[in-house]
Amino acid sequence: MLVMRPAQMSDLAEVRRLAADSPVGVTSLPDDDDRLKDKLRASEASFAAEVSFNGEESYFFVLEDIGSGRLAGCSGIVASAGYSEPFYSFRNETFVHAARELKIHNKIHVLSLCHDLTGNSLLTSFYVERPLVDTVFAELNSRARLLFVASHPERFADSVVTEIVGQSDEQGDSPFWDAVGRNFFDMNYAEAERLCGLKSRTFLAELMPHYPIYVPLLPDSAQEAMGQVHPRAQITFDILMREGFETDHYIDIFDGGPTLHARTSGIRSIAQSRVVPVRIGEPAAKGGRSYLVSNGLLQDYRALVAELDWVPGKPVTLSMAAAEALGVGEGASVRLVAV
Repeated sequence: MLVMRPAQMSDLAEVRRLAADSPVGVTSLPDDDDRLKDKLRASEASFAAEVSFNGEESYFFVLEDIGSGRLAGCSGIVASAGYSEPFYSFRNETFVHAARELKIHNKIHVLSLCHDLTGNSLLTSFYVERPLVDTVFAELNSRARLLFVASHPERFADSVVTEIVGQSDEQGDSPFWDAVGRNFFDMNYAEAERLCGLKSRTFLAELMPHYPIYVPLLPDSAQEAMGQVHPRAQITFDILMREGFETDHYIDIFDGGPTLHARTSGIRSIAQSRVVPVRIGEPAAKGGRSYLVSNGLLQDYRALVAELDWVPGKPVTLSMAAAEALGVGEGASVRLVAV
């Protein structure tokens, strides 16, 4: 049985294994022991903290096979993007150039460096082992953290954003980076992302052009890469688009991948989830459907996928194994949402 739970320092070796296989561009999951230790310490402190508003907290979850102890995935949430430093994006804009005497009126696509999204909560660090990509466990790995937000709204902002990894090839080259960022840094895309993972994106972002970039002046390959998704990040993109996230307004400053944005209250797993009482028993063998189920706790947060024959307004019947994995008993409450 796969269960999502808060990560612990004892998970370091397994998290390092996951990080080593994550695609270039996932700088929030660096393949470096020191940075991963910092990430795990920060997460443990955040889960333990008493919080009344979103601040510098970061929450890191792992997807564990509770039978073997092996980790099959991970994901995270930063309570406030750019809490200690600006969170940079390129904003898609349209400039109008007009000449009355010539009766010419042109609309031109430009990119403007901004930190409009600073202060929003940020979904990060998504990784799921490749055999699980097209299964309900990818949904669990991504959406169960949204159920955590639903249970602890005071810890998060009114809006949520996430950066989706953009296009790059097997050699670590990105058409968008080569056309824009490489003009300011003597390194390829993979090297730049590795440096950001080890240090910070901000110091590189501050050296990016602060004047608008006229998109028609970029090579065709760079224009075509804007807003495009890396094949290994497609599952993340698809899940969050079904959750109600929107794109088109912002792109990543390094690889041009889309930055998704949603009002927290409008996200499907938050808006449609329900808190219901638990009964322990044998769920119906037929006619059920898959649900994400979480216990709504903090440091002992748990979430899993279960086949349930639940009727809205009624208690939900969980098997003893599912109830034990969630740490709940008869009469306790769980939060659930349909897969």
